[in-house]
Amino acid sequence: MKFARKKHGASASAVEVSEARASARFSVRPDEALEMPGPVALRALKRRERRAPESAFTLAEVLAALLFMAIVIPVAVQGLRISSRAGSLAERKREAVRVAEKILNESIVTTNWNKSATSGTINEADRDYRWTLRTESWSQSAMQLLSVEVTFPVQGQDHAVQLSTLAKTQ
Repeated sequence: MKFARKKHGASASAVEVSEARASARFSVRPDEALEMPGPVALRALKRRERRAPESAFTLAEVLAALLFMAIVIPVAVQGLRISSRAGSLAERKREAVRVAEKILNESIVTTNWNKSATSGTINEADRDYRWTLRTESWSQSAMQLLSVEVTFPVQGQDHAVQLSTLAKTQ
């Protein structure tokens, strides 16, 4: 079917326009639409409409996606490792501070701080914390400076927390 404008602005017939719209909408060539009778042509158009267009990724797109993933995945895993380590370190530091406070309080109450240095290991929350208590004389008054250092491992590395307080000598 050919479309030709009629002279002086006259429009094409309604049948010609509807057939042209149908063939354009369903991407049927005009010569195919003419070969089939009316209802059969519509069924063929509907069948073609139901078929999904075939689409796929090109090799370049797949390789670009793999390259992007090869860059992003190690960075994301490293970020997860760092955040996991920071969380573990914060938890262990909190427990180590609790251990140090406990040692300082016990030393003040029992006056164990009269010795120059003591050390030991405390098991807290199924983890071992090594501690060292040091006593120094305070220069400004008749007091003693008590310092506790608690050492603990986090993912193979040793970390330490140090707390100090002043105690009266008797």
